Amino acid sequence: MAQAAAVAKPPAPPRRRRVSATPRRLPYLLIAPAALLMLGFIAYPVISVFYYSLQNYNPTKPWRNGFAGFDNFVHIFTKDPQFWDTLIFSAKWVVVEVGLQLLFGLALALIVNQTFVGRGLGRALVFSPWAVSGVLTSVIWVLLFNSQTGISRYLADLGIGAYGTSWLSDTSTVFPAAVVADLWRGVPFFAILILADLQSVSKDLYEAAEVDGASRLKQFWHITLPHLKDAIVLSTLLRAVWEFNNVDLLYTLTGGGPAGETTTLPLYIANTSVDAHNFGYASALTTVAFVILLFCSIVYLRLSKFGGDDK
Repeated sequence: MAQAAAVAKPPAPPRRRRVSATPRRLPYLLIAPAALLMLGFIAYPVISVFYYSLQNYNPTKPWRNGFAGFDNFVHIFTKDPQFWDTLIFSAKWVVVEVGLQLLFGLALALIVNQTFVGRGLGRALVFSPWAVSGVLTSVIWVLLFNSQTGISRYLADLGIGAYGTSWLSDTSTVFPAAVVADLWRGVPFFAILILADLQSVSKDLYEAAEVDGASRLKQFWHITLPHLKDAIVLSTLLRAVWEFNNVDLLYTLTGGGPAGETTTLPLYIANTSVDAHNFGYASALTTVAFVILLFCSIVYLRLSKFGGDDK
């Protein structure tokens, strides 16, 4: 009996349980409906634009519809002077708007970051225009620029300017008027982002700089600005893309006029598709605008070294 017990086989190792793949796939299954909806609402329209850019597609002239190849793109760069005019104005609009919005937004962020009585109310007043929709902003400024009941009438009562002056109908004043209207809504965007980043700057840095005898200007230049670099780069890039695609404000204020003075490239695309029903050519214009924005964004991020070390 003892010998039999000595030669007994050791117990078999426990079987490994098969791990079900369902728990690992569960997160992907849960997000699958949202991912499919995003693909449907984003990918499909983008692919459709690229497809129609190679087509002659005008529902009002079906006998001309068909494959066009690169004819639409050749026409854009060689036979369409309005494309170049609108592209130049779009670049001017973006540079002026983004530059001024950044300047005033930075100033407002520095002001409301200070401690003073009523700071909460001041911040609410500064940020409130950003909560107003673009169309409502346009309506407000259309009323303010009205030649009969707007600002120009009150200035004429004070002896500044003449009665009946319409700033939106004069080619010499329409651009500054449109810039002011968009500044009112765009400045809070920069103020919000920059203020959020300002609050993360350590006060110890400023206290050490004061001990070393650094002036307010030097503190701003060597402490505040370097800390705000990534926030400024990101906000200017986002706002530049949005301003380039700005249609609602300019369309409501001026309709692209007078004499096409305020027609941006996206507004030209909208007029080509909605008014002229030339969806094939408008799709080609949209594709060109997409490539321009993509190229400029990549170059800007590379030159600004976004997210990297300045050293």
